[in-house]
Amino acid sequence: MYVYEKMTKNIATITPECSVSKAFQILTEERHSQLPVVNSENQVVGLVTEKLLAEVNPSKATSLSVYEINYLLSKTKVRDIMRTGIFKINQSKQIEDAALVMNENRIGFLPVVDDNERLVGVITRLDVIKAFMGILAVKEPGTRLSIKTENSINDIAEITEMLKKHNIILNNIANIYKDGCSELLIKIKTLNTDSLIEELKSKNYNVTILSKQY
Repeated sequence: MYVYEKMTKNIATITPECSVSKAFQILTEERHSQLPVVNSENQVVGLVTEKLLAEVNPSKATSLSVYEINYLLSKTKVRDIMRTGIFKINQSKQIEDAALVMNENRIGFLPVVDDNERLVGVITRLDVIKAFMGILAVKEPGTRLSIKTENSINDIAEITEMLKKHNIILNNIANIYKDGCSELLIKIKTLNTDSLIEELKSKNYNVTILSKQY
């Protein structure tokens, strides 16, 4: 699954020459917490966040008047406060690549760019979670099974043959390998699993029903 399939397109942006007050306005109107900063070529040069804007906004304890505060914010440019050197990801990368960048750098937001570094969208931690929920068919009706095995290559072939024999559709399969053993997590598109599980157990597979989605 590619990043461009799950990213949000047509997102709000701002330029380095815009005022901080304009950035406040856009974030409020668009209900965003982060705003990519782009140059005239629509290339990402920075990022403005709610936290950064809050830091430049005078506190309530200031002696400045409302007029003076508004004037100050209108004269302060985004280029003066934006965060640079931000992480980005190409739209042709896989969704797991985005998840890896976010996890390793403890961030929840990535601008998405094309091959010319032009902004084409953004992807968030929530987008990644939704993508993996789709891959795992979390909301699809059916049954999730855990099948523990020692020889996953041959066993996967045998298990899929059993599914075919019982006319059961396989939604997805994941292999978790640890200490020389594999746990196959499979989601099948049926709630009637008795005959399948009986055959699996007859062939000495350790099978557990993890969940059923109606």
